[in-house]
Formats: sequence, structure tokens, C-alpha cells
Amino acid sequence: MSILDDLSSAIRSVHDSAGPAVVGIGRHVRGSGVVIAAGRVLTNAHNLRGDEVTVTFRDGRSTRGSVLGVDPDGDLAIIDVDTTGATPLAWSDAEASIGDVVFGLASTGAGAARVTAGTVSAIEQTFRGPGGSRIGGSLEHTAPLASGSSGGPLVDGSGRLLALNTNRIGEGFYLARPADAAFRDRVDALSRGESVSRPRLGIAIAPSAVAQRLRRSVGLTEREGLLVRGVEDGSPADRAGIREGDLLIEAAGKPLADADSLAAILAGAGMPIELKIVRGDEERAVSVGGATDASGEA
Repeated sequence: MSILDDLSSAIRSVHDSAGPAVVGIGRHVRGSGVVIAAGRVLTNAHNLRGDEVTVTFRDGRSTRGSVLGVDPDGDLAIIDVDTTGATPLAWSDAEASIGDVVFGLASTGAGAARVTAGTVSAIEQTFRGPGGSRIGGSLEHTAPLASGSSGGPLVDGSGRLLALNTNRIGEGFYLARPADAAFRDRVDALSRGESVSRPRLGIAIAPSAVAQRLRRSVGLTEREGLLVRGVEDGSPADRAGIREGDLLIEAAGKPLADADSLAAILAGAGMPIELKIVRGDEERAVSVGGATDASGEA
């Protein structure tokens, strides 16, 4: 049997074993999802539009499901929906390596799933999620995927869930979040209804280079930090007295080099959080605390 025959056989096998678990997300199938357990569909958070969503199965059945758990920064969501007739996809125990042959699946609406083949072209890649947060540890692969494929599964040759397709990067490449232990733990938590919300300050910030240039232009000492260019009324930062023009130089005792470092510290430390700011040339410490929210930049 030739290599092409082997590939054709593998694609058909993946289609038959994994295809029934692939679903369409949204009334007009704006994205895909995968059945991971009875009554549970995994998809990308950016496929959602509200707390209820239409799920379309391979047999043509469309039904309404409810969002059970969502992680906006990780771009993951679990939908609670009647999955009768759809066999959940098994998890892969393999760790993908560069050169591995992989298969991408996506919903075409009612009917058989789309299946494409490719290889893992890079590992440990990083991209920005829908809220601007950095998502690391992703797989880059070359299985071609059309619009509406995000949230669908990337599987191995046995049709087991290897990663979740999440982000297209140019022509012919896609990034997928690998289904490693941390990913499965997060999915389990979402399946229990434990949504993830990010602590937020309620500010808009400018990068350190912009802050230095602006401080220099008005005769202030150049400092590394993030310039506050706006404060949301009633936000935790507003209640703490932070003002437009303040320079954030530390959070929870750690220096701030960029917006990503602030987001990482907020995610790890939670609220309330101690910030060190510079107003003019005067340093001061402020404690910022308040309700958490899943939206906003910082």
C-alpha cells in the first residue's frame, strides 16, 4: 500500500471515529466544538454570544445549550447541552512533537465533519486571546482549516483529542491549545461550573517607552513603568485614588515591565493588590481592591 493510500485510510478512520463528536456552535455555525462527555461540549470562548448557544450535531439536530463555565483569557468554554447520539471524544495521552501527523476537524453544519491532515510545525507558541491576554504553550500545525473551525478538535491518528484549534495565523497555519494535564484540569473546573474571572483595576495604560517619552517631554525623571492614560469611573483603581498620568512601577512587590507582566501578577496575586505608583516625581503606595470582572484590559 502506498503512502497516499495510508493517508487516505487514516483520514477516513479519523472521520468515522472522531467526526460524530464534532458540533457546530451558533445559529449560523460561526464556530465548532467537541463533545467531551455526556452533556458537555468544549469550545472556544470567542464563539459564544451570551449565556445560551445553539449547538448543531452531525445528524442535523440543533438544540439550545447553556454556558456552564467560561475562561475568557484562556479562550475556553463548556456548554451544557443534550448530547444524545454523539459519542464523546477520548483524550490523547500523547505529547505532540514537531513532525507528528495530526488531523483537524470542524463542523460543516448539519452533516459530516470536515477533516484535514497536516503536521505539527512548531511547539510552545504564544498568541493573544480575545481579551488581549497571552496564551502560551500552543501547538502550531499545518492542517488547513476554514472559517468556523475554531473550537474544533485536533486529533492524533487514533482519533483522540490532542488539542483544541483556537487561532489561525496567516495562510496554512493554525494554533491549537494542547490537551495536557493543566488544560484538562481547567476543562474539568469549567465543567463543574467554575468560570474564571480576571481581577481588573479599571485602567487604560500606555507602554513603558511611551511613558518615558511623555515624562521626558514635560521635564520629569524617566522611569520604567506603565502610564495610566485613563481610569474607569467607579472602578477599583478609581476608588483607590489612581489618576490619569500616574506611573505604575510595581505590583505586589514586582516591577512592571509591560502590560503582560501586570496581567500575570494580577492573575496570580488577585485582589486586593498593593501597587507602587509615581505621581510627578513622588512615589506612593496604594492598595487596590474590589469585585472581579472577566472583561477589561487591566
